[in-house]
Amino acid sequence: MMKAGTGITVAAADAPAPVGRLPRRRGIELALIVVAVLLSVYGYCNVGLAQHGTLPPGAAGYGAGLGVLALLAHLAVRLRAPCADPLLLPIGVLLNGLGLVLIYRLDLETPGDRAAPTQLVWSTLGVGLFIVVVLLLRDHRVLARYAYVCVAAALVLLTLPILFPAVNGARIWIRVAGFSIQPGEFAKVLLAVFFAAYLAANRSALAYAGRQVWRLQLPTGRVLGPIVAVWLVSVGVLVLERDLGTSLLFFGLFVVLLYVATGRTGWIAVGLLLASLGAVAVGWLEPHVHGRVEDWLHPFASIEAGQGPNQLAQSLFAFAAGGVTGTGLGLGHSVLIGFATKSDFILATAGEELGFVGLSAIFLLYALLVERGYRAGLALRDPFGRLLAVGLSSIVALQVFVIAGGVTGLIPLTGMAMPFLAQGGSSVVTNWAIVALLIRVSDAARRQHDGRGPA
Repeated sequence: MMKAGTGITVAAADAPAPVGRLPRRRGIELALIVVAVLLSVYGYCNVGLAQHGTLPPGAAGYGAGLGVLALLAHLAVRLRAPCADPLLLPIGVLLNGLGLVLIYRLDLETPGDRAAPTQLVWSTLGVGLFIVVVLLLRDHRVLARYAYVCVAAALVLLTLPILFPAVNGARIWIRVAGFSIQPGEFAKVLLAVFFAAYLAANRSALAYAGRQVWRLQLPTGRVLGPIVAVWLVSVGVLVLERDLGTSLLFFGLFVVLLYVATGRTGWIAVGLLLASLGAVAVGWLEPHVHGRVEDWLHPFASIEAGQGPNQLAQSLFAFAAGGVTGTGLGLGHSVLIGFATKSDFILATAGEELGFVGLSAIFLLYALLVERGYRAGLALRDPFGRLLAVGLSSIVALQVFVIAGGVTGLIPLTGMAMPFLAQGGSSVVTNWAIVALLIRVSDAARRQHDGRGPA
C-alpha cells in the first residue's frame, strides 16, 4: 500500500490463518520485573554496606521509585501491547537499575560530582517516553509514513553540535545553561526508521542487477543512490565532529539492513572492507583518533615513560583485579580510571566488582535483548517491521560491541555510552524508546501468529 505524502510503499502483512490463541504471558513479565527491581535494590544496599557498614538512607525511596516506574511501564504494556514479548521490559528495568547502582557507587568516591540523581531523572523521562510510545503507537507501520521527516530530523540533529564547543575532543554535545543533550543518540533511531522504510519500499528494485563490482552485483544507482547519499552525509558530519563511535554505529546499521533487505552476503564483506579502510585512513589522518589508536596499540607506554597509567591501562587493571567473582560491589578501585569512569568506562567497574561471572551475566542480558528483537522481526510478515526490529536490535548489539571492545582493549576506544548502564541522559532515553518500539513490534508479530492482526 502507498503511504500518503512520502512516496514510500510498504507492503501490507499477509493475512495468516488463525492457529489458536497464544498465552499473553503478562504475569511472567510482572514476576520478572519484581525480580529485576529486587536485584537492583539489593545491589544498592550492598554498596552502602560495603562503603559504610550500614544500609544507605535512600534505599527504600530508590526501590519504591524504580518499582513504580517499572509497574507503570508494565501496565502500559498490559493495556496496549498484551501479546508483547515478556522479556524485553524486565531486561530494560534490570539493566537500568544496575546502571543506577554502579553510578551511585562511583558517586561515593566523587562527592563533588554526583551523577546518580540526574541519571534517575533521565531514567524517569525514558520510562515516560516508553509509556507514551506504547500507548499512542498502535501500529508500527505508521512510522513508515514519516520516513523522510525522520531522516530530515536526524540530519538536523547530527549537524547542530557543530555550532557548539568541543567536549573532550569531540563535538557531539549541545550545552545550554547547564543543560546538555547528545543529539546523535536520537538520530540513530530516526535513521533506523528511514533505512527500514526505504529498503522495505525498494526491496524488489534492489534485486535488479546494475553494475557488477568484482563478484558483487550492485542494484541500480537510482535505487541505491538516495540511501547511500543519506548515509554518507550522516557519517561525514560525524567525522567532522570527531564522533567516530557513532559513525561506526551508523555504518554497521546501514550494512546490516542492506544485507537483510537484499539477502546478499557480499554486502557484509564489502562493509567490513570499507570499515577497515576508513578506520585506517581516519586513524592516521585525524590526530585525536590517532592518539586513541596509539593508546590501544601501546596501552602501557605511559607507565614505561614514567607518566603513570592512562585510562585504558587502568581499565585493564580493573578487569584483572576483578578476577572470576569480583571484589564485591563498593570494594573496587575503578574510580582511578578518571573522568570517564561513569560513562565510557563504567563497564570496567562492573568487571572489577562483579567479576567475570557478573560481566558475563550483563553481556547475556544484552544478547537476550538483541535476540528477542531479532526474533520479533523475523516473525513479522511486513518487510518494514522486520527491518525496523533488526535495525533497532543491531543498534544495541553494535553499541555493546564497540564499547566493550574499547574498554577491554579489543579495538580502539570510540567514546560511546553503554546502553542503560553508563551515565548519559540522551542515551538512556533513547534506549527506552528502542525497547518500546521492540515491544510494539513483538506484539504485532504475536498477534499475526494468533490470527488477530495488529491492534
